[in-house]
Amino acid sequence: LKKSLPQIPFLASGPTNPSNKIDIPDHVATILAQPAAPQRVAENDARTATITARATAASADAKELKGMLVGDEDASAWWRSPTPGARDITKEEPLRVLVAGGGGLVTAAACHAKGMKVALFEQASSYAPYGGPIQIQSNALRAIQRISPKCFEELIAAGTVTADRVSGLKIGYQKGNRLAGLYDAGDWLVRFDTLGPALEAGLQPTIVVDRPVIQQILVKHGFPTGTVRIQSRVQSYEDVKGGGVIATLEDGTKCYADVLVGADGVWSQIRKNLHGLGEGAGGFAASGAAGGAIDDKEARKLARDTIKIARSSGAAGGAIDDKEARKLARDTIKIAAQADRRYSGFTCYAALAPHRASNIETVSYQILLGEKKYFVSTDGGGERQQWFALIREPAGGVDEEATPENPTPKLDRLRREFASILTEGGDADGNQWDPFALELIDASDESDIKRRDLYDGAPLLATFDPQRLLSPWAKGSVALCGDAAHPMMPNLGQGGCQATEDAYRLGEELAGVTHTGQIEGALAKYSRVRVIRTSIIQGFAQLGSDLLVDFDLMMTIPFLGPFFLTMTQLSMPWILRFLYTPEF
Repeated sequence: LKKSLPQIPFLASGPTNPSNKIDIPDHVATILAQPAAPQRVAENDARTATITARATAASADAKELKGMLVGDEDASAWWRSPTPGARDITKEEPLRVLVAGGGGLVTAAACHAKGMKVALFEQASSYAPYGGPIQIQSNALRAIQRISPKCFEELIAAGTVTADRVSGLKIGYQKGNRLAGLYDAGDWLVRFDTLGPALEAGLQPTIVVDRPVIQQILVKHGFPTGTVRIQSRVQSYEDVKGGGVIATLEDGTKCYADVLVGADGVWSQIRKNLHGLGEGAGGFAASGAAGGAIDDKEARKLARDTIKIARSSGAAGGAIDDKEARKLARDTIKIAAQADRRYSGFTCYAALAPHRASNIETVSYQILLGEKKYFVSTDGGGERQQWFALIREPAGGVDEEATPENPTPKLDRLRREFASILTEGGDADGNQWDPFALELIDASDESDIKRRDLYDGAPLLATFDPQRLLSPWAKGSVALCGDAAHPMMPNLGQGGCQATEDAYRLGEELAGVTHTGQIEGALAKYSRVRVIRTSIIQGFAQLGSDLLVDFDLMMTIPFLGPFFLTMTQLSMPWILRFLYTPEF
């Protein structure tokens, strides 16, 4: 369509609107100036040192396995003994809950807060310091506050506020025409604040916190020492006649409880068993992506690869090297087909750049839009910028292996994809990008840049199975939460936030159980309550990702382009109001 549109050079040149170059427009400035608004404190060495020290200490605690279940305590853990079966739930005989997957830390805290016995099985060898900072938006902060006021206080103290500046969408390169509007590279298309909707709902402004700091706060203050057992992957489970569930770990260990919660990520083994998906959906692959049979040797290989893929994208942040990542990229296609996951159409490069961004004092989050790709950046706290380069291309692509002759294949590609107006030529389409993308790319090391294809999935409500319509994410004594239930694109930053809401709601529903016979009904109600909201947000994220690469086309269509931009600007506060609700 774009190629078929007539191109008139006269219309493509002329003066641009100077207001599109202003970071903080009047409507955002008014919100940021409210008495209840957090006051921006400029980046400084003291704050950077504090954030760095806190992250270093948390990483050290994780490596030392502080708070983990080890030694004699492991041998005598409560979950090694069979459950008493059908019974009344009392303070002396509380509900017993197993949580599978490191994404269930908040779930474990929510259940403990309601007096339940909880154990969490994490497949990684430690909560290692991999992965960038995590944005905890206002709705997730409210859920954590209700679950554990102490964890909430610790997170607020550790966090960097990002709601005290502007967020929005920019055009990556010069675009438009006199009839649809002219824009220079880096001009704002849409600007909004996340603070106003949060203050309206009486919520805490959004913050960003280092991943190991979040993990250690939850381990220390969310539940008792010895709740988390590492190197423990739940491979299968079986319902117990009369009530309860027996989970079997990868090493054959049997674990007994009243409830099993699958918080084991997008490639969830619990989900695979719960919904009877293809063998490659979780930790074992027995059939090919197109439905054709594969032999046992390949099945065993994919089984190992699925575990590695799950670990590479899990909450514990397990890292794999580039060579292994290239191999797994192709296998993920087969695994995704068995897991009924949708390839988003985008591969994602990501890194945390140790760099004070040139616009750090006015901008906390921005997306540079372009044809077939876009570049996302957000304040990571401590003079760091977390960035993501999303490029539309087929799944399974890999970069060349680094060699002495070519030591930076990923950086080289990204420099070509986002070639700026300060360099000759431009990208493959001749577009010269705003220099900010390369500012962050050039501040990153090749070894710190990770690449993965992005997968999400249709809401689990998309089924004709009556049982799943009544209980979308649960069956019997087993339920799903987080990415295991509703994986979503990262555009709204709501993946982890919705998992946190799940944790709160799950804890609330289980807290009302007075007899084990009520567990199935409580889990079913939890999933019914949550599925509509998460499906809407999941759909927003999918649609948003697809539309972002169409802004380039909109910039050339008279009337439709300005209308589309205006509607996007007007809709953002309402979308944020929907996200930032105090009730979930």
